[in-house]
Amino acid sequence: MQPVRSASLVSHSGAPSVAIQSIEVRAEVSASGIALFRYVLRGDIPRLRLPAAATPERANDLWKHSCVEAFIRPDEAAGYYELNFSPSGQWAVYRFTAYREGMSSPDIETPPEISVRRFTDRLEVDAAVRLRELTGLQGTRRLRVGLATVVEDDNGRLSYWALRHAPGKADFHCPDGFAVELQGIA
Repeated sequence: MQPVRSASLVSHSGAPSVAIQSIEVRAEVSASGIALFRYVLRGDIPRLRLPAAATPERANDLWKHSCVEAFIRPDEAAGYYELNFSPSGQWAVYRFTAYREGMSSPDIETPPEISVRRFTDRLEVDAAVRLRELTGLQGTRRLRVGLATVVEDDNGRLSYWALRHAPGKADFHCPDGFAVELQGIA
């Protein structure tokens, strides 16, 4: 197992949260090629609007509500994957050929495994994804990863958290946000 990468996400200045004070993320890739992500949101969790538990299946538009996300690309490549994990247990995987271009929903045999733990002072979301099923990552020695979270407060307002934010509106797809390096699955 390679070293775990830990990072703090920062809120986009144009959309602060009234409920969340901090978000920490741990990311690693196991020797068997499974990416493990742990998101810990700290704050007044009862003030969040969280989706109810649902059948753990693929779903679209998860980013319109509270959702944790990871963006993964081979080092120096233009194409990348967007992974969405909802506290409901639903998930999405998208492939892009370049920055916001050529989007598709690749077939994967094994859906991500998501577990959620809710407390009054924190929300923990763990997700495990088999990277070998993401064909665009095969044979890659180094991965660049962007980590992000959308938080919906109880008033319906969304805040956007990421490793780095581009100028202007929140954009998790921005190449500068792929700021964590993990070992690939070569």
